[in-house]
Amino acid sequence: MHPHLHTKDNAACETLMVALEECHAKGFMWKSMGMCNDAKEELSACLRLERWRRQSKNRNSVQDSKDAIRRGWKEIDENS
Repeated sequence: MHPHLHTKDNAACETLMVALEECHAKGFMWKSMGMCNDAKEELSACLRLERWRRQSKNRNSVQDSKDAIRRGWKEIDENS
């Protein structure tokens, strides 16, 4: 199960989301016979890539914040 798909974070995967929704709209038998599996796998790969990008960006910003705090404490220790 995917999280909410139509968000600003997943905008790059919009076409794949629409394709999967169109496939699911074809009916239960279409889904149960595995006809939507390729679309679902492509969407999962796209969402995984977007999540990886978000995590990398967040990780870098946290590291920058930690470095700034360390510099601040180092300056305080040197001036004490």
